[in-house]
Amino acid sequence: MEDNTRSILGLSASHVVNDIYSPVLPAILPLLILQNGYSYFLAGLLVTVYNLTSSFTQPFIGWLYDNKGISIPVPVSIMFCAFFMSFVGFVQGNYWMILLFGVGAALGHAFFHPSALGLVSRLAKGANRGKLTSYFVVGGNLGFAIGPLLAGLAVGFYGLNGLALLFIPGLLMAVILLKVLPQNFNRKTVLKPEEESAQDNKKFPYLPITLLVVGSSFRSWVIFASVAYLPTYLTGEGFSLIFANIITSAVLIAGVFGQVIGASLSDKYGRKEYTLFGLLASIGPFILFIITKGWISVLSLIVFGYFLWSTFSVTVAMSHEIAPKGTGTVSGLMLGLGVGAGGIGVAFTGYIADMSGVLFALSLLVIPIVIALVFFMLVPYPWKSFKKNIDV
Repeated sequence: MEDNTRSILGLSASHVVNDIYSPVLPAILPLLILQNGYSYFLAGLLVTVYNLTSSFTQPFIGWLYDNKGISIPVPVSIMFCAFFMSFVGFVQGNYWMILLFGVGAALGHAFFHPSALGLVSRLAKGANRGKLTSYFVVGGNLGFAIGPLLAGLAVGFYGLNGLALLFIPGLLMAVILLKVLPQNFNRKTVLKPEEESAQDNKKFPYLPITLLVVGSSFRSWVIFASVAYLPTYLTGEGFSLIFANIITSAVLIAGVFGQVIGASLSDKYGRKEYTLFGLLASIGPFILFIITKGWISVLSLIVFGYFLWSTFSVTVAMSHEIAPKGTGTVSGLMLGLGVGAGGIGVAFTGYIADMSGVLFALSLLVIPIVIALVFFMLVPYPWKSFKKNIDV
């Protein structure tokens, strides 16, 4: 068990490193816009293509992993992602090459999750299975949160070519994984026939999962658009690029804490209750961010990130409980389709920013929050706290 725990912690750390590269493109958008004259739409399209490539290929890659035993080794997938995103600065003068490097990094990101999460699922056994699995999930959130900070520091000191420094953590993590993972860590050697789950004959709950995925898509739109255009907006307000990305990372880190606390609260008070509460609680700080300036605006932004992102892991847990025998399928839908579809909104928000300004485009993000709230409300999932109150 100690070896398994060490391997899981290694995989969790690798999730941190792998997801560091996801927000790099949004972090460098201000420089790409300034140096190359890209419109907000073209700049946002880079993020959209990255998100779509990563998210929409994951269900297919997961299907190959589950049904055909085909996967890219975890260390290789990390190196793949690290290479393309770290050296994107060297092709900065060619929009199509930037797009191509973004697609390459997105594929590395997509290769990583089915293999890594499959290993975690098989290594995390016993009473601590849930806790050990959560380490892996939060690792990705943490990586996504600190990515803008690392990218901002690298670019702030050395320009876009400084992103090459980000290749170092990917290389080091690939080497570490070769040491901490089981000697034979490919799926066919880890998975035993007796560990295969039996197929469930119960009809797949299409309506509840569809509502969850659609709601998640609108929420993802808000998350991705915020991350994509916050550095640009904040630099326009007089903040340095480094400090703008520090603020963006602070918002995302607040969301990481929000997920851990939100998940615990949902265990006690109900998942549907907390999801609706978290979305509602995010609207007030978001409006305050829009109508104020300075530190009040920044602090409101951090509180907004905390509440909005705190609902993410809760809705994933809801999907697993609604379809307990189809967790692989619903994970692909929630983390792939739900996230990827939300990424489409980034380009739409960029188009509005071109027409009416970044602040106005950001202010309209309250609309998809409300739409997500409606879809999550309609999910036929049992109430917990409300039911207790009714019973009393």
